[in-house]
Amino acid sequence: MEPNNDRNGGAITELHFTTASCSLGVVLVAASLRGICTVFLGDQAAPLSADLSRRFPKASIQPGGAELKQLVAQVVKVIESPASTSTLPLDMRGTVFQEKVWQALRKIPLGTTATYAEIAERISQPKAFRAVAQACGANPVAVIVPCHRVVRTDGHISGYRWGIERKRALLEREAAAAPSNPKKEHRRA
Repeated sequence: MEPNNDRNGGAITELHFTTASCSLGVVLVAASLRGICTVFLGDQAAPLSADLSRRFPKASIQPGGAELKQLVAQVVKVIESPASTSTLPLDMRGTVFQEKVWQALRKIPLGTTATYAEIAERISQPKAFRAVAQACGANPVAVIVPCHRVVRTDGHISGYRWGIERKRALLEREAAAAPSNPKKEHRRA
């Protein structure tokens, strides 16, 4: 789906979705023909499905088949075993600014965190830390695009669309799974 189509609610897109259980609750994964466009986390499948319909009101949303179930299994593997490398095909859509932020998020090493201000610096917009926080909140692909690795300037965990406890659990798992590296950014203790 091209960015203009996303602004139109996905008018010409067909999406397939499925849900699975994981240690963080329920994960919903939706994909277009180009790749995964949504990874949502929650306590129940129904609200996640409703959120998907709101995000893509004009898209044809259908249950996924065996191929999507394989992608979901890979997403769950990344959630459960963060050291797993992810080469999942993505089809993310957002503004140019959001896409820059999401690319920067994917460069934060496993087991480390960065601040909103640091991400703003990395995308050459040092005063845009609040907009970075909004782009993190708009991230449609939880865990795979690790917005959970972004913390406040004081190092404390702040808002996470899928809940602070899920963010804390993800960071703890990643810190435990990360290889030792003295050049890590904000290594979680």
